[in-house]
Amino acid sequence: MSAVTKVGKFRWAIVSLVALATIINYIDRGALGFLWPEISAELGLTKLDYAIILNVFTFAYAFGQTLFGKIFDWIGTRMGFVLSIVVWSAATMLHAVANGLTSFAIFRGLLGVSEAGNWPGATKANAEWFPINERALAQGIFNSGAAIGGIVSAPIIAYLFVFLGTWQATFIAVGALGFLWLVPWLIMYKSGPEDHPWLSEDERQYILTGQRNVETNEVATYAPSSGEILSRKESWGVIMASFFLDPIWWLFVGWLPLYLSETYGFGVAEIGLYAWVPYVGAMFGAWFGGLLAQNRIKSGWTVNKSRKFVIALGGLIMLVSLLATITAATPLMAVLLMAAILFGFQTAVGNIQTLPSDFYNGKSVASLAGFAGTAAKLAVVGLNFLIPIITINSYAPAFAVGAALAILTVLSVFILCPDIKPLKPNSP
Repeated sequence: MSAVTKVGKFRWAIVSLVALATIINYIDRGALGFLWPEISAELGLTKLDYAIILNVFTFAYAFGQTLFGKIFDWIGTRMGFVLSIVVWSAATMLHAVANGLTSFAIFRGLLGVSEAGNWPGATKANAEWFPINERALAQGIFNSGAAIGGIVSAPIIAYLFVFLGTWQATFIAVGALGFLWLVPWLIMYKSGPEDHPWLSEDERQYILTGQRNVETNEVATYAPSSGEILSRKESWGVIMASFFLDPIWWLFVGWLPLYLSETYGFGVAEIGLYAWVPYVGAMFGAWFGGLLAQNRIKSGWTVNKSRKFVIALGGLIMLVSLLATITAATPLMAVLLMAAILFGFQTAVGNIQTLPSDFYNGKSVASLAGFAGTAAKLAVVGLNFLIPIITINSYAPAFAVGAALAILTVLSVFILCPDIKPLKPNSP
């Protein structure tokens, strides 16, 4: 019997609950895109209006990443998630009373600020609850929640719309899911692993002693201030990799329904039939990237070599698939290639998101994750403004931009993070 089996598995229940929150997060945010054909027809809103609303959400999301990174480091993981999910669920339900561009933008902004908390919160929970060799897999499980949310949101929203009959009722129904999630969260997440009453002593020690770098045998103890974080090139490696990588994901989260509608003339039901396919690739990519990193570290590779190998592999998969998507001839071929793109994305992103906990102590992890998230969402804002301009005739230019971003993501890590290991105040 392995040591992992002996020590218990409560930590996996925690990350699974965070993954479930992420599924709900994606159902809530995806509702607008899937319902937009109905909303725009009823309210007379345009594609430009959609881009404006999307960017209000993204600006708010960018700000919310840094805000909630600080909130999670301040009030802790348990209450940070409660605050985040209560506000975003209420904001989703408020969409039901929106009647124009202004009201949609206001409620979308509130949704963006609050949903942003999910990511620095998950990164912090990962750093607290998992040894280094399991963090990429734990992050992959969490990230697979985003993929599963993408898979299930299309049929769920389409079904609710058909069943309930209006887009307003659909927003209320999906917004209620977050309030239901709070019940198991408040019961299970009583504290961190240091003194959680449900955690066996063996598992507690496995988690805490496993938070040492396998090469240096050190635990990340450096917990710098925000100014110190931003003075380190390794921090900027995380920030810039996130800046270049995130728009690739949001190209599909934000624009896939409109791509299918404009390119193939799809309505809500047809979008629901196809739009989930790319997220299947994302789900498997999240698990693959985590398992591959864990396998390499257990086989004796350093954290530095393992992280960079998996990130580079994910970048290569994205690059090849994005270029191939430019010439996709059918909707089925397009969404299958998009599945490969998101497989590569999730292979890379889980390892990038573990870098803050590789470099710093848990008291600074959410802060760096928040800075990286803010940078990433500002890049998405730029992409959202660009898409309506470059996709007048086709979406091929958007996929070409994505290919360039995949290359820049990998270069950011390799150039700015020369050695992935715990940092010290006096290290160069």
